[in-house]
Amino acid sequence: MAVGGGAAGIIALIVALFFGVDLNGGGGDIGQQRGQQVPGSPNLAAQCRTGSDANQSQDCRIVGTVNSIQQYWKQTVNGYTPARTQLFSQATSTACGRATSAVGPFYCPGDRKVYLDLTFFNELEQKFGGSAGPFAQAYVVGHEYGHHVQNLLGTMSKYQTGGSGATSNSVRLELQADCYAGTWAKNAVRTGFFSAPFSDEDIREALSAAEAVGDDRIQQRTQGYVQPDGFTHGTSAQRERWFTTGYQTGDPRRCDTFSGAL
Repeated sequence: MAVGGGAAGIIALIVALFFGVDLNGGGGDIGQQRGQQVPGSPNLAAQCRTGSDANQSQDCRIVGTVNSIQQYWKQTVNGYTPARTQLFSQATSTACGRATSAVGPFYCPGDRKVYLDLTFFNELEQKFGGSAGPFAQAYVVGHEYGHHVQNLLGTMSKYQTGGSGATSNSVRLELQADCYAGTWAKNAVRTGFFSAPFSDEDIREALSAAEAVGDDRIQQRTQGYVQPDGFTHGTSAQRERWFTTGYQTGDPRRCDTFSGAL
């Protein structure tokens, strides 16, 4: 079962430090599907070496973000096992089955990989009215790695019965991943890949984009009415609130979406 597909949510990114990134193995590498280069991403190891590279290249920003997120969770979760991020174009095969760009970014617990088709970020802006900028990209990666943490902690297996609906386990898993992304954003500077905390403006952009991809907003835009029984990711207000909870507290223990009201 793949987790987190579809419009995922949004966050902030200001990459200034990008040294010591492992591009060829370990937690921060970007795996290329079947040994092929992703269009527009030839030889990432040669391209992505400095903060300037990260500021100018979407692919390098993704690599820097992955490394920051993995460093944060390594500092936070005892025995954290890194996951890999695989870029793909159009379609790819995973341990969770074959996936296409239509799925959006997702995490596959079967092979413990985060899958990203970078064209999703353009769709996020054009189809859903959210931001396609670096803040949006960082949130998406942070959210998907939140699912990896859920997998490692056993939360995913405990609640993966999922289903849909306003209080379903699917919604609770997704909102927790939003909250986890917020805790990373709060602590990103201490991972060594960012030179300054995110600004209020960055966070406002993140929240605005998160609002654009809530279940209620998407349903209203695509079918003209809201159907809570079909919710899988949470409403705009819930996504904003749980990301904010993670960001304001910086504490993953405050991300318990499985107790009480959402």
